[in-house]
Amino acid sequence: MSSLRHPIRRLLPFLPLAFLIFQIGSAWAAGFPQNTLDPTTDFGHKTHWLFTDILWWEVGIFVLVEGALVVALLRFMGRKGPDPEQIHGHTGVEVAWTLAPAMILVFIGVPTVMTIFRTQAAPPKNSLEIQVIGHQWWWEFRYPQYGIVTANEVHLPQGRPVHFVLNSADIIHSFWIPRLGGKRDVIPTRTNHLWWTADSVGVMPGQCAEFCGTSHANMRLLGVVDSPSDFDAWVAAEKDTLPVPPSDSLALEGAKIFANPGKLCSTCHTMNGVSAGVVGPNLSHVGSRRYIAAGVLENTPTNIARWVQNPPAVKPGALMPVIGISPDEARALAAYLTTRK
Repeated sequence: MSSLRHPIRRLLPFLPLAFLIFQIGSAWAAGFPQNTLDPTTDFGHKTHWLFTDILWWEVGIFVLVEGALVVALLRFMGRKGPDPEQIHGHTGVEVAWTLAPAMILVFIGVPTVMTIFRTQAAPPKNSLEIQVIGHQWWWEFRYPQYGIVTANEVHLPQGRPVHFVLNSADIIHSFWIPRLGGKRDVIPTRTNHLWWTADSVGVMPGQCAEFCGTSHANMRLLGVVDSPSDFDAWVAAEKDTLPVPPSDSLALEGAKIFANPGKLCSTCHTMNGVSAGVVGPNLSHVGSRRYIAAGVLENTPTNIARWVQNPPAVKPGALMPVIGISPDEARALAAYLTTRK
């Protein structure tokens, strides 16, 4: 038994390193879509470079310290004899362990400060302004240049700087699309700013990163980076204030239900040509969005019907009330909302 303990004890110092390698490998293998290590904007590249630079300094320190510890353990473990001579007041060692950390802090601190100044600089004059308003628990996006208001799905043009102007309608939230850029708090009575230029077309999921109540985890969003031509096409579609009336009988019935003040749909939601409610998300072009309920459900007629019948059952704490929609009315509303593209 004693013969087995000795080699096992020798391996103990290596266990933290093995655990670290396992964790890193697991993270890469999982392929998380909200991956800050795969940036697609100038902002993301700058912060990623800083992170990588600091990481290599940390790796070097870890290897030196843990290497010295392992060598000492392997060399002196189990050695019998008198205690080694104690040394006091070695000037060279004291100077070395003072200067070395100071130099490391310089090599880390200078790039950090430079990155802060670069990412906090004023946005370029040709930036597209997007006003971001955080609500419990959904995101509102306003494009003042185009007169567009949408929700939970923010479209960005590739290659053009985008300037986010961030506010909150209620409590503190945090706007974060990991592959696009760093998160920024969204605070009541305060305006924060964030800007970047996207270099890759794609759909990037995001998330509120500041606990904000019951459905904080369900306050999701999508960052959609379009090519310049696709973005122009999206803008043109969103600016269309005269959508074609539905021809399907079920959708026509849903339009009547939506406009009925007793059902509260038109009271709370804006719908171009129908209503001007300001409590809930703008639904003018809801049929073209990929998800509903701030990313909780895919945008399908079945899911829309499920959502309008009982929102809190889908999204705990949802402020959208249960208003007594019957299953048939829910299907009609879903048919109508699906046509609003």
